[in-house]
Amino acid sequence: MNRRHGTRQQDDMTRRATVLPAPAGGFARVLGNLGHLVGGKAGAGIMSLVYLVVVARALGVREYGVLTLVNGYVLLVGGLIAFSGFHGVVRYGALALEAENPRRLAAILRAMTVVELGCGIIAVLVAAVVAPIVGPWLGWTPEAVRAALPYSLAVLGTVRATPQGLLQLARRFDLIGAHQLVSPTVKLLGTLAVWAAGGGLAAYLAVWLAAAIAEGAAMWALAGPAWTRLTGGERLAGPWRGAIRREGGLARFAITANLDITLRELAPNLAPLTVGWLLGPASAGLFSLAQRATTLFQQPAVLLSQASYSVLADLAARRDHGALSRTVMRSAAFAGLAAAPILVLFALGAGRLLPLVGGRSFAGGAGLVLLMAGARAALLVATPFSAGLTALGRPGRSVAIALVANLALYPLLPVLILSEGLDGAGWHALVQAAILLTATILSFRRAI
Repeated sequence: MNRRHGTRQQDDMTRRATVLPAPAGGFARVLGNLGHLVGGKAGAGIMSLVYLVVVARALGVREYGVLTLVNGYVLLVGGLIAFSGFHGVVRYGALALEAENPRRLAAILRAMTVVELGCGIIAVLVAAVVAPIVGPWLGWTPEAVRAALPYSLAVLGTVRATPQGLLQLARRFDLIGAHQLVSPTVKLLGTLAVWAAGGGLAAYLAVWLAAAIAEGAAMWALAGPAWTRLTGGERLAGPWRGAIRREGGLARFAITANLDITLRELAPNLAPLTVGWLLGPASAGLFSLAQRATTLFQQPAVLLSQASYSVLADLAARRDHGALSRTVMRSAAFAGLAAAPILVLFALGAGRLLPLVGGRSFAGGAGLVLLMAGARAALLVATPFSAGLTALGRPGRSVAIALVANLALYPLLPVLILSEGLDGAGWHALVQAAILLTATILSFRRAI
């Protein structure tokens, strides 16, 4: 009896060492995760620059604007309706791993998968039905309206939060980094093929659709081995209905965290549509290219959030709030130091950037680029504080901040556009980011 008990205890300790190795310092783990992610993003960035130059120069500012409006519309619908189970998987999955309960983890993953896939399918149907109504208001050509119907399937590219959360629990940031190459690779190869064949807007939209579907499918495929390892070989088809109820606060936490993500993504998705509605597809094309040019800040913000959240959730599960606070502060300082030299480069070359990328039809926009860069830098610094609030189980505070920054301030956007032209959209983004950064820092300090 004692021997069996000792053997079982030793097996439990071995399994725990396999699933959750002894953690290093919080900030060191964030940097390690970030290193894996940056490798994939660097390759993706190079490919993205190539296909962006080809598409912008091939289509010109107006048709490129229509392309971004169709894509932005689908992303907006997906963001509003589709459900991200990422934060719920990481937070409650970390608790299940801490309790050494693989069946509990499997049930959580199944439940989040069912919810995410169900909402994703609804989002696809809504996007397809509403596209013919919205398209003429945004200046879409009849060809673009027809193409938008099948393009609604691009929502499925965003239905991948649950497997990404699973990979974070498994600490496979190398796979998450590699996944970032999927969409740019498909877009690059498809763009070069369409360009060589002399294709137009519909052909480029088909390439974007193929990239989105490949991006979603690849994440689910990559998460397969992690499922086997963390759940102890549990079947994929198994009990899930009672998981959300048994976890107590999981439903409320997941809904609140999802609302936070939706509100934070609402502004960048809604802004180009508002520009296209008020100023036309050409201005929307110029604005969208400025958004893409300043992703030097946005992408690090996404990577920093991915790299830090699982670490912070783990520290919160261990109730090590001192280490959590230090990790957040160091991550924010690191983000600010990384953003400063990039801001200087944008200030020096803002006037030449858009024509260099898109061609002469994209002339102008220096002020817009600089304003957008400042806004993106502020959001980059805010990322660790927002992740910290969610890890502490306080996503409601983050939602309240996002409500003010993204919804309450939205009526200011058309006013600034009509008074300041396209630069008004840049001023609006800067005001939003400044308010969000200040409120997030203050809220995290109170919570910790």
